[in-house]
Amino acid sequence: MDEARAARATAASRLRAVAIPGPAGSLEGLLHEHEGQPPARAAVICHPHPLHGGSLHNKVVHRVAATLHGLGAAVLRFNFRGVGASAGRFDEGEGELADARAALAWMRARHPDARLWLGGFSFGAWIAARLAALEPELERLILVAPPVGTHDLSVLGRVTVPKLVIQGTADVLCPLAMLERAYPEWAEPKTLTRVEGASHFFDRQLGALAEAIRGAAPAAGGGAA
Repeated sequence: MDEARAARATAASRLRAVAIPGPAGSLEGLLHEHEGQPPARAAVICHPHPLHGGSLHNKVVHRVAATLHGLGAAVLRFNFRGVGASAGRFDEGEGELADARAALAWMRARHPDARLWLGGFSFGAWIAARLAALEPELERLILVAPPVGTHDLSVLGRVTVPKLVIQGTADVLCPLAMLERAYPEWAEPKTLTRVEGASHFFDRQLGALAEAIRGAAPAAGGGAA
């Protein structure tokens, strides 16, 4: 993108704090939208484990959200219960699944004509995968470093939402070898993109993460997938 186009894109977008009604109380969120045009696609991104410092401000979550926004989507990232200004307390993934479903419903109500995307990083990918099993009308599911070694992702065997899975080859928390053993059991359609040398948190590889999303995802502003 040249400087003039970048300036127009920046001027035409707005990042705002939002409060989302959740099952345990209000959920803190950040909503990034392009002003003056309804989005063809709207995305919700789930953050990593709340007990290990995960929040909507996580750098991987931020880069995924920024990349999708750059493709034209309206993007919501939010804090699970008990994180930041979100009400409630950690609920071992069950309450967090309900939080994510509330955030997706909020985004659907805000942009009823948009096609919905859902994404997550690490623990957030586990939540997103489980939610996708309940929301078959999703257009795209983006899973970054899904935690195959610590969480049950067998639900992906029956999730037919098109999946983009992004995994670093140097991830020691969610090793690529474990993912490659689980991946064949996951339902089609699906794409696995390996980011060479990337750690779990994509240290010094956030640009490669963004390229993986741009390379596999359709433009989020319009057009058919």
